Amino acid sequence: MAYKPIEVDRKNLTLMGVSFPDLATLESAASAIGSNMFEGFEPTVNSIEIIRDYVCDKITLQQLAQFSKGKKYA
Repeated sequence: MAYKPIEVDRKNLTLMGVSFPDLATLESAASAIGSNMFEGFEPTVNSIEIIRDYVCDKITLQQLAQFSKGKKYA
């Protein structure tokens, strides 16, 4: 599978249309997601929202793991 770039809008602080609170959080998430994409991860808007909520402390690591196990990121 070929690497497919994702839309990062630093001006509007969005990643695939998902809003982030600040540029540092956006770039951190984009970097982590990009690294995982080289391993086969295919991000969706929902998965970006879940990752954003985790890095912004809106959900716990346990909740993140539950979402992953239940494939709620698709």
